Amino acid sequence: MNWIKYSINTTTEAEDFISAALMELGIVSVEIENNVPVPGDNQGGEFKELQPDLPEDNGLSKVSFYLSDDEDHESLLQQVKTSLSELKETMDIGEATIDTSVTKQEDWINNWKQFFKSFYIDDILIKPTWEDIEPSDKGKIFVEIDPGVSFGTGKHETTQLCIRQLKKYLKPGDEILDIGCGSGILSIIASKLLNGDCHLVGTDIDEDCIASTYDNFEVNHIPKSQGDFYVGNLTDDKELQDKVGYEKYDVVVANILADIIIGMAPAVPPTLKQGGYFITSGIIDFKEDEVKAALEAVGFTIVEINHQGEWVNITAQK
Repeated sequence: MNWIKYSINTTTEAEDFISAALMELGIVSVEIENNVPVPGDNQGGEFKELQPDLPEDNGLSKVSFYLSDDEDHESLLQQVKTSLSELKETMDIGEATIDTSVTKQEDWINNWKQFFKSFYIDDILIKPTWEDIEPSDKGKIFVEIDPGVSFGTGKHETTQLCIRQLKKYLKPGDEILDIGCGSGILSIIASKLLNGDCHLVGTDIDEDCIASTYDNFEVNHIPKSQGDFYVGNLTDDKELQDKVGYEKYDVVVANILADIIIGMAPAVPPTLKQGGYFITSGIIDFKEDEVKAALEAVGFTIVEINHQGEWVNITAQK
């Protein structure tokens, strides 16, 4: 199978907003190319070996996404162009032209691996399965992850926001629900933080994510019996809601999209025990008030709001 790569020519200031707009259309994995150095003492930070001599940052960026041969390109591209036109009315998004190229399946799956290196989120080491652990890292909490064709290495701000909240609110023996589990990284980290003293349930609309999650469980020596993962949309799938269960969870975590969180909000409180926490991110900053209002409308009390870059975490309690 071939994949068509669509690259939007834009500005670095607009790239997060365009990424959020693509996510709202269901395009959950995007690729950003720019000349902005990664923060760190040396140019490129932890990726300095990949960026030994970046060109001068010119404020320009490419935001790319991939569509397979069998998807409806025409309809989705029209929606993308409409979203770009709406953004153009409120901010400078540059040319906003779209370039097209073809990528083979094997290249799309494997070539990104050269850019995924080990990194820390606070005291948690996230490493790809193909890298060895350094002697200095032994004995620390670490997670091995191979996203495969699903989304989630832990590198994105939204994932980091969720991880820090899990560290704060999890306790031994918790029942945990991971909505939109992706690669399973949040479930795996929850298990590692609690030394396996928890039970995990997860959902995702993509069956590849469920397979990826179980693969990553095996890599991290987490027994399959510790988690039950289902394909489906918790928002309106009554059969899935029944499988997931009611008034069962101490913590529900959802690192997805603002509009999905808003639409899903009524389905979340029934899953939680009284006093349970809903930890969510994937919220671009201009959607913060909408998500907060939606959660309060279904009876949640907002206990924390955190920001990282242009992304927001909202933690609420039933």
